[in-house]
Amino acid sequence: MQEGAAKIRIDKWLWHARFFKTRSLAAKQVSAGHVRLNADKISKPAQNVTPGDVLTFPQGRQIRVVRVEAIGERRGPAPEAQTLYFDMTEKQESVPANPRFEGKGRPDKKSRRALDLTRRGDIH
Repeated sequence: MQEGAAKIRIDKWLWHARFFKTRSLAAKQVSAGHVRLNADKISKPAQNVTPGDVLTFPQGRQIRVVRVEAIGERRGPAPEAQTLYFDMTEKQESVPANPRFEGKGRPDKKSRRALDLTRRGDIH
């Protein structure tokens, strides 16, 4: 990147900032229309971003909102990549991945034995 240039392709910036493992993955997200630049949906990976722009995109199970702080010159280590943006993502409460349903579904061994005893009438 040249000294006077203050813009970079969005797919390249997302890759530099380590939001996506490969540049082609970043380009696919942008092409699919999953990335917003300053609240506007974009679909071209060649769209330029400059410092001060706000990007909104899905990453894993959460929606990330970041403000571009700097233009990276390379895909460096993670601490260097974290200086390229300010994370404005709101913290979400953790939801249990698999909630237990009481009384629904298949009973476990202990519950099944108890059911068998009640069905036979062996309980005193």
